[in-house]
Amino acid sequence: MRACTESAELGLYTQPAYTLSREASEHPLILVCEHASRFIPDGLNDLGLSDEAAREHIAWDIGALALAEGLAEALGATLLAANYSRLLIDLNRPRHAPDSIPLQSEIYQVPGNRDLDEATREYRRHCLFKPFHARLQTLIDTRVEQNKPVRVVGIHSFTPIYYGQPRPLEVGVLYGKAWEYAQRVIDGLSRHPLKVAGNQPYKVDPLGDMTVPVHGDARGLDSVLIEVRNDLLRTHEDVSRWTDYLAPLL
Repeated sequence: MRACTESAELGLYTQPAYTLSREASEHPLILVCEHASRFIPDGLNDLGLSDEAAREHIAWDIGALALAEGLAEALGATLLAANYSRLLIDLNRPRHAPDSIPLQSEIYQVPGNRDLDEATREYRRHCLFKPFHARLQTLIDTRVEQNKPVRVVGIHSFTPIYYGQPRPLEVGVLYGKAWEYAQRVIDGLSRHPLKVAGNQPYKVDPLGDMTVPVHGDARGLDSVLIEVRNDLLRTHEDVSRWTDYLAPLL
């Protein structure tokens, strides 16, 4: 912790790292929204990004929190959601992954992450990364100790265009070891007129992901990430539609 106290960002992270709702839920599902917020403390000047870039998908998963909240309400399930931008530190990356604190996201450089000293990197881990994952671990531990069923599902969104290439996919179900659970969700979504696929537009990688490999697969729990294209989550009606699609399947 001594190194943390030498960080130039000391005292900036004054709000909690996460918001937790329905902690005492009896539903087996724990929803996780690691990229729920685009909030960056004022003292960091949006990490040197333009106003437009700081509101873009690089800073958060647009629509993901609204969908996660809709699912949590529909199912009465627990939801753990991040309160800070993933540009500060990505909660779905192992802490030592190269893009844990990204220097670039798609076409955007992130000047405020350039040349960070180790004290500042460790301070972000201490304030943002560690509390979030410790809380998720405790939520799971409590249910396991009580012999209650547990499933862990991350809610994400992805951009309709990536490096100039359109993405026709509408929803992806990402998984590692929980193949049967993932296939059940994929099959259920496939009954609707949707473009759906498994392990697209990304694949779960134990070297590059946290939620599924660490909190799900490593503990023998059913765990997937849901990725919905963010142009399909722009209105309340959109979110309600996807809530209706997903809630019965999770």
